[in-house]
Amino acid sequence: PRLRFIFSFHPLFIGGNPFKASAVFAMIAYLEKTFGVWSPIGGTASLVEGLVKLIEGQGAAIRYDAEVKQILIDDGVARGVELANGERIAADIVVSNADAAFTYKNLVAPKWRRAWGDTRLKFSAYSMGLFVWYFGVDRRYGDIAHHTILLGPRYREHLRDIFDKKVLAEDFSLYLYRPTATDPSLAPPGCDTFYVLAPVPNLLGGQDWAHEAEPYRQRIAAWLEANVLPDLSKHVVTSKVTTPQDFQTDLLSPHGAGFSLQPLLRQSAWFRPHNRSENVKNLFLVGAGTHPGAGVPAVLSSAKILDKVVPDARVFA
Repeated sequence: PRLRFIFSFHPLFIGGNPFKASAVFAMIAYLEKTFGVWSPIGGTASLVEGLVKLIEGQGAAIRYDAEVKQILIDDGVARGVELANGERIAADIVVSNADAAFTYKNLVAPKWRRAWGDTRLKFSAYSMGLFVWYFGVDRRYGDIAHHTILLGPRYREHLRDIFDKKVLAEDFSLYLYRPTATDPSLAPPGCDTFYVLAPVPNLLGGQDWAHEAEPYRQRIAAWLEANVLPDLSKHVVTSKVTTPQDFQTDLLSPHGAGFSLQPLLRQSAWFRPHNRSENVKNLFLVGAGTHPGAGVPAVLSSAKILDKVVPDARVFA
């Protein structure tokens, strides 16, 4: 049973139930074994900073805090975007890196989303939610690796609670991340930084995270202190919690899903919303909800795919 777990749990990394996801995702274990798992020095934020430098270095501008109200479409062709403040920005090409389901449901007018209309989006299966507790401590836990999987007392039954019943169980399985094991610069000298992630139901489960979050965090913290991180409660100096509600409110993720659409066979690869919109010309999608799927490598790959499918700017000259 433990070997079966070791070679089957990887679809959770991209939002899928290992007992329902396509078997093709067994390749994740092979890819990790063959090519390794890479961690950017400076944290994931360094990837963002690198992309910003790339974009601005090519003469492009990035506008922050500019919420998009809708994608402007004329006769089936994307012509730009309208911001929440009413400003309209014309464009020959529109690329949406919002969640694909959110893009079609909220940014594209109904007449232009036949392939991904309300009915299809409603009956699509969405990934689980994520409960993430970020915390820093004023000591080092030198025996804790960069990545640690902490399996709870149940496996199949717990996944059924998360994906099918959508109930918040008393037990949990955890992923403990200690990036300072590889990159000590991410914390002050003599300190460590962590996050611990628990797969939980998405918001279709009806949990009220305003009330559930802190008791759930305390249960996780107590378990970590008793089993993995001795005296944890005495050493936490900074703390932040992210719940499925935050994914929906801050990241516009439908149902607070942590990885957009579930990687079921009928929602994988070509069956996901396409990088080139099926209905709107010159509209393109990137991110976890489109091809090839969720997870940092796949999301970055979705952006590389655009290099092949977006028309050369010279065609609009």
